[in-house]
Amino acid sequence: MKKNNLIRFVQSLVFLPVMTISFGNPYNMEIPRNVLVQKLNSTVSGALAFNQVVDPETEILKAKAEAIDAYFAERNMPLEGTGMKMVEEAIKNELDWRLLPAIAVRESTGGKFACKKVSNSAFGWGSCKINFKSNDEAIEIVAKNLGGNNPKTARHYDEKDTVGILKAYNPPSIVPKYAEQVMSIMDKIGTVEMTTTKTLASVISV
Repeated sequence: MKKNNLIRFVQSLVFLPVMTISFGNPYNMEIPRNVLVQKLNSTVSGALAFNQVVDPETEILKAKAEAIDAYFAERNMPLEGTGMKMVEEAIKNELDWRLLPAIAVRESTGGKFACKKVSNSAFGWGSCKINFKSNDEAIEIVAKNLGGNNPKTARHYDEKDTVGILKAYNPPSIVPKYAEQVMSIMDKIGTVEMTTTKTLASVISV
């Protein structure tokens, strides 16, 4: 019996092997495997998250979309949620990112008073005679035309700046201060160049 007890005592003194690696450990002390795995996972996850958040182009894209949606939301306008689509189509057609939402506000109060005779026509495009399957389709078609990328209407909009586009969209002879009114709304939505310095700074300081 005593011999068996002695064997058990000796077995209890045998330790499982541990990895030895230094994580800023000046004394090169042995660290259990599970602790090392936790440290590695935390470091890798943190690095991946940081890289995803600080991509400047993505952050600026989001900031523009959020500015549009915030403008619509504050005024309870139906087009809230279309901000990203408007920004994407503006980039695709080389338009000021604020132009589409501003026209929608001027023409239909952001979709509140969209053309009743046709569907999804918040921009007044085609004198309220054209149906659209959705707001997204309306955004795509209006952006394509204003960017001068529709051969049928390019002569009106191609190679023009924002003021020129607006004067072609609704000539001063019809609505004298249309361009000025739309550009005033654009300024309220945001600035031409959006920056995310505050957002990036808050991430870096974490």
